[in-house]
Amino acid sequence: MTLTKKQPGIYMNDSISDDLISADGIIFDCDGVLIDITKSYDLTIYKTVKYVLENFSQITDSIEINSKIIDGFKSSGGFNDEVDLTYAAILSIVAAKKLNKSQHEFIFDVISNTDSSGILSAEKYIEQLVDISDIKNKLSYPGTHHDNPLYKIFDQIFYGPELYTKLFKQSSQFSEPGLIENDIVIVNNLLIDKLQKRFSSKLSIVSGRGKESIRYSLKQLLDKFDLKNSTFLEDEPRELAKPNPESLIRSINGMNCNHCIYVGDSMEDFIMAKKATEQGCKTTFCAIIGTSKNSQEKLELFQHNGAKLVLESINLLPKMVDYQSK
Repeated sequence: MTLTKKQPGIYMNDSISDDLISADGIIFDCDGVLIDITKSYDLTIYKTVKYVLENFSQITDSIEINSKIIDGFKSSGGFNDEVDLTYAAILSIVAAKKLNKSQHEFIFDVISNTDSSGILSAEKYIEQLVDISDIKNKLSYPGTHHDNPLYKIFDQIFYGPELYTKLFKQSSQFSEPGLIENDIVIVNNLLIDKLQKRFSSKLSIVSGRGKESIRYSLKQLLDKFDLKNSTFLEDEPRELAKPNPESLIRSINGMNCNHCIYVGDSMEDFIMAKKATEQGCKTTFCAIIGTSKNSQEKLELFQHNGAKLVLESINLLPKMVDYQSK
């Protein structure tokens, strides 16, 4: 699938023009799209991995879980949940230690053997090579946010003591401010107003994050979206997690859309949009790459997998729509 750079930051396939003109609704992922999370969620992954390895496995020399590792796991289409990714990274490092292998090399071996089944594929690959039952038993993942040790550590580091207590009615073992404070909000009133002129009230969110977590960062901006027809997957049963298209289909039907644009930044988002189309809800996927530290690699990933529309930022959406209407 060939993508052509039409304007700075806008890459599209020529076959998509008519589709964009007919679109009557737009649905957004949150992390990496409405909010830049490179200094919040991404840093939480690294800090959680480090803490768990030191306190559960006595590993004090773990590698940094950087953007290349995070993007590597996410490119498989099975790690939309950052805690799933954290878990896979922990298992990989424990296994590398047991096998006396380079942590960096081994974690990329694991990544190359993962797929859209996420942690199941990571566990399967690692367990063929070494026994990791000790760390698996200690973490007992996935479980629930309220009870599982890995979820609790991750959430406490991300939300900070005050917000964590408010959301989960439990005390945090950490006193440092939550890394959610590092969220960088990209969406703004001007952008939403421009999109409402084109799509009216048919703007919603289908995100892996919880509703109150998004509200904490977006504040009053969240109320500009159709919340009745939005889904916040952290608040839903795990089986609804991306790339399951059920939540997206629900949003499309709820807004009575004939054809929607889904704006996301991951392979899970792309797969979900594709599955929604296959199930009769026409969805054009729009990839956002500008919040990635490796935006060129992300562009190539989406192009290789057949994406027809890629933007550097959601702020280019009105320009893209205007471009198509000329």
